[in-house]
Amino acid sequence: MIGCHCPVCSSTDKRDQRTRCSILVSYCGKSVLVDTTPELRLQAIANKVDLIHAVVFTHGHADHIFGLDDVRRYNTLLGSPLPVYAAEATMRTLQQAFSYAFTQQTQTGVYRPELEPKIIDGPQEIFGVNWQAITLPHGRVSVLGFRIGNFAYCTDCAEIPAPARAMLQNLDTLIIDALRPRPHPTHLSFSQALAIIDDLKPRRAYFTHLSHDVSHQDIEHDLPANVRVAHDSMILEIPGASLP
Repeated sequence: MIGCHCPVCSSTDKRDQRTRCSILVSYCGKSVLVDTTPELRLQAIANKVDLIHAVVFTHGHADHIFGLDDVRRYNTLLGSPLPVYAAEATMRTLQQAFSYAFTQQTQTGVYRPELEPKIIDGPQEIFGVNWQAITLPHGRVSVLGFRIGNFAYCTDCAEIPAPARAMLQNLDTLIIDALRPRPHPTHLSFSQALAIIDDLKPRRAYFTHLSHDVSHQDIEHDLPANVRVAHDSMILEIPGASLP
């Protein structure tokens, strides 16, 4: 947090050094990036994300989209436009904020992203695998969570409504929004996230999108054994994910 020197912001525990949340989903020799945070370039270099083949967006808030310009490097490496998947409202936000990346390039030698927009309006097949989009409330807007096989990613949400819970049964792994111990109008608190995990009963679950209220170590001390806290550079393997 800018201008903050609290124990978490000053921590030497690398797990407390939290950049904005994003994940990379890899399967079938393809890598799909979920959200492009303002730290995307630094995240990609630190984690040796040398290539991505598509980007999927959960929603259009600044902390989830404003690294999009840096995908231009992947255009160079791929030698082709990059597919970008988003709900219609999110795509409008992207096309307004990054209009130059969605227009046909007429000048040679201009280094900018080349994006191929693809609207998500239901289950979406990406490189032969079904991504089931799940609508979740985030204050006055809706965001998309995703189920891929028996893995699900639900960030930036204030609740998991009943229709969404029905789509999140029998999970191996759930990554879920859990901002802080105190309630928040647009994010799940720790206790709210734990109640949802207890209801859905995934084999394991991970908190994401944390604030700087509590250190990684102190949070995990009080969590059930099957619930951990996600951190930068974490790698998860999803067994039995029903992917090719």
